[in-house]
This record gives sequence, C-alpha cells and structure tokens, in this order.
Amino acid sequence: MPTSKVHPARSVVPAAKASKSTKASAKKPAAAKAKTFNSPSAGKALPRKARKPASLPKSDGDAGVQAYIASMEPWQAAIAKRVDALVVKHVPDVRKAVRWHSPMYGVEGQGWFLAFRGFQYHVKLGFFKGTSLKPVPPIGEFRDVRSLDVRESDKLDETQLATWIEQAASNPGWDGGSPRYGGSPL
Repeated sequence: MPTSKVHPARSVVPAAKASKSTKASAKKPAAAKAKTFNSPSAGKALPRKARKPASLPKSDGDAGVQAYIASMEPWQAAIAKRVDALVVKHVPDVRKAVRWHSPMYGVEGQGWFLAFRGFQYHVKLGFFKGTSLKPVPPIGEFRDVRSLDVRESDKLDETQLATWIEQAASNPGWDGGSPRYGGSPL
C-alpha cells in the first residue's frame, strides 16, 4: 500500500486556519503587572469615582438647585457651592432652575448663561454662549457652548470664573430650547 507524502512547504491545515492560529499566538502580550490595593502606588494616579447625583425633576428656584448640590459627593458639592455663591455674588438678579437634570442659571429676558453637572471624576461647568467670553473656556463640544471640567484635585480659579460669570450674564444667553423638548424660556 503506497504511503502519501506531504511536501514540507505545504501544510495539512488550511491556510486560513493556520494564519488565525499563528496570529493568535503572536498577539498574546506579556502580562502587565496589576496594581493591587496593598501596593504603595495604588490609587495615587487614579481619582476617586463618584456616584451620580440625583436626577431631579424640572423645577424653578433655588430649592431644586440646592437639592441637586446636596445629592452630590462632598468634593463635588464643595465645587458646586462655590460656583453657586459666585453666581449669586456677581449676578444679583439671577434666576435658578433645574432643567434636564442639571442646575441652570439665567437672567430674565436674556436667557440661560451657565449650567453645571456632576460626573464621576469631575464637575462640568458649561457656558451656553462661551465662545463670546474672553478668554474662551478651554473645552468646546458644541457650536457656542464652552465648558470647564473641575476635578477633585484641581484648584478652582475663582477670579477667572467670576470674570466668566459676569461676562456670560451680561451677554444674551441660550433661550431654553423648544418647549416640545422640555425647554422653557426665562
């Protein structure tokens, strides 16, 4: 009975399967050293993860804003209280409300100028017509909106923030959007 010979350059395994198994073994990286809670470097570079603030219903006035701040983590609440105090100090006729689960600040007849929201690692302060502020706040995701992310370890530049608040309150702000989608003018 004749024996079949396999050419050394040819493989018994089809080419597609051979390349997958070869690629799989080639892609295995060396195991990275995992940080443990007992290691001296654990938690130094990683910020604390905060829980989400309460999703409060739409409301007008200071009570809803204060309830939102009270629902935040202590470090987030400290930032939010400072922002709230700066707004009240520099914009005496400010209107406060909770819209889209975020505290918002506005001036009657001019619209909303500032909102903030607590996230896991930062508090985002959003200026609705931020492109008109000098200097322009650093983060911009939407057409006119510019924002500032304040983390737990950051030192809040209150002088710059007060300047932005005064500028934003003096400019026409956001009109509140369509009532059909939950917006309402001041």
